[in-house]
Formats: sequence, structure tokens, C-alpha cells
Amino acid sequence: MKKTIIILILLLIAIQFIPTNKTNPPVNSAITLNASDEVMVILKKSCYDCHSHETTWPGYSAIAPISWNIIGHVNDGRKALNFSEWKNINPEIKIKRLKRSIKTVNNGMMPLPNYIRLHDEAVMSDADKKIIVDWCNKELKK
Repeated sequence: MKKTIIILILLLIAIQFIPTNKTNPPVNSAITLNASDEVMVILKKSCYDCHSHETTWPGYSAIAPISWNIIGHVNDGRKALNFSEWKNINPEIKIKRLKRSIKTVNNGMMPLPNYIRLHDEAVMSDADKKIIVDWCNKELKK
């Protein structure tokens, strides 16, 4: 048992040296989302860590294997919808993403429950949800 614990500790130490790729590419204001202050405050509070190039990487995101999970979520979030590249998103894809955003915000699946456990400031109030859903519907009409 003691040998197993020592091996496990050594393994945990060793995986800390596996390089990770936490990125925040440069933000080009010419292609980022430009919405009302009311909308932007909510999106930055609740969405931007995973859906933009403006991720705030917390200290625990440097600890493997947690870091792998967080980096994966951010990369997946940016692929699904990236507000830092808003004006470059294909209009057909944007429509799909806006419709999905309405559903996921309304059903409480965004922000992700795992994210909210560590970032309670990201919780959207009912008023926040209404603002975001109304904004999505307005964008869909454009």
C-alpha cells in the first residue's frame, strides 16, 4: 500500500511537466462582438472565459490533470461559439449558435454547472437570462 501511494505521488508530480497549451490569442476589435453594455456585462461575466480569447486562467488551471479538463472545455467552447471572432462566423452557423444559446441559457446548461461551482459570480439571474435570450432573438432577426 505504501509503495502504491509513493508511485501515485510520483506520477502526479511527473504529469505536472507535461506541457499544456493555455492560449489567449490576440483580440481584434474589428471582428469581436459589439453589443450593448448590458449584454456585454452578462456575457463577460458568464460566457467569455470559455467563449472568447479573453479567458481568465485561474491558478488551478496550471495543475494537471485538472488543467487538461479546463483547457479542453475552453477549446471546445471557443469552437462552438467565439465572441472574439463574432463577425467572422458564417451567418448560417451563427444562426444555429444563437438558437442553441437560447436553449442552453433557458434550460440552465450555460454556463456549465461545473464552471458555476467554482465561479458563482457567473450564475445568470432570471433577468440576465431574459436579456441574453432577447439579444439572441434580436440577432436572429438581423
